[in-house]
Amino acid sequence: MSFSSDETPSNQQLITKRIISIDMLRGLVMVLMVLDHVRAFFTNVRFRPTDLTQTNIPLFLTRWVTHLCAPTFIFLAGVAAYLFFISRPQSKQKLAQYLIIRGLWLVFLELTIIRFGWIFDPTYSFTAAGVIWAIGWSMVVLALLIRLPIPMIAVLGILLIVGHNLFDHIHAEQLGTWGWLWAVIHEQKMLTPFPNKIFFISYPLIPWIGVMATGYAFGTIFKLEKTFRLRLLQWLGLGLILSFVVIRALNVYGDPYPWTVQSNFSYTILSFINCHKYPPSLLYLLMTLGLAMLLLYLFEKQRWRIFQPLVLFGQVPLFFYIIHLWLIHFTAILLALPKYGFKAIIMPFIASRLMPADYGYNLPMIYNIWIIMIIILYPLCSWFKNYKSNNPHKWLKYL
Repeated sequence: MSFSSDETPSNQQLITKRIISIDMLRGLVMVLMVLDHVRAFFTNVRFRPTDLTQTNIPLFLTRWVTHLCAPTFIFLAGVAAYLFFISRPQSKQKLAQYLIIRGLWLVFLELTIIRFGWIFDPTYSFTAAGVIWAIGWSMVVLALLIRLPIPMIAVLGILLIVGHNLFDHIHAEQLGTWGWLWAVIHEQKMLTPFPNKIFFISYPLIPWIGVMATGYAFGTIFKLEKTFRLRLLQWLGLGLILSFVVIRALNVYGDPYPWTVQSNFSYTILSFINCHKYPPSLLYLLMTLGLAMLLLYLFEKQRWRIFQPLVLFGQVPLFFYIIHLWLIHFTAILLALPKYGFKAIIMPFIASRLMPADYGYNLPMIYNIWIIMIIILYPLCSWFKNYKSNNPHKWLKYL
């Protein structure tokens, strides 16, 4: 459920009630995220699922639908920061302090516990800066931005989203000793800060900072009367999708890789929606955030009993994220042990091209494993939610 009346929710309501539509949407994208990570760990495919020269439609769409995850998750993190601020009697200075501490904590988790969830390598020969890294640093930047008026935060966020593709032609190699910084903020790249130590910038920061800042400004709509809020969500969602279609059709700006006519109409459509994620292009964000707005509209408009289990996942997002990685990784090792022995412990599951040619499962089996993972995760998340409710320790708010 979301706010059940048509009245504008007061700050006191926000203190005592979560906005269930937000939890439901967050839970949905987290479940889709599990699908993507199960595919990464268990696939028998040795090429990118979005490579139109090799893929098939079910495999492409299995990967494509999970594009919704990171933009929605980071956008809602910004919304949550705003709601956290207005639901508690605190100054912006205290909110900034919270965002900085939580952001740096997320960066630490990314480089330690989460990193080992992806790959068991105690030598740290390879480390990746992923989505939690991006969320953490975006929170740190947001801590600086929240002192600005909400309209200015929104403008800055939108400028970062809309304008960053103007700099696609700039590459780290062109910037000499400062190339590493450009990689951190705008270009996916392998860095070698120390001999034999690779640091992979998977999620460059600039567009994600804009997504979180825009989400923070967007949080203000949850103070509006429900009917108007629903109308706004609907028109925003449709407007973003229409903007995507128009700009993508022009094939001039908004994504570094233009769409092309393929051998048949179906694959031409796939080319049209196959947008660049690392970093997320303007068109990628229009497409995914537009869908997120429409889903939020649906979840706000009606109580969907079938989706109620998603609410639990959406209420414990960081716990879910950490546990799901370790669960998937351990399961992959257990299933690989009979065939590959103890070598399975250090196999690079997420780098499919480095895996043995005979490793992996087909797409139907991937979906079966995904469902099993979700079933196992539900009681674990339920236990943690109850533990957190019954043990209100301050440190638990960072999980």
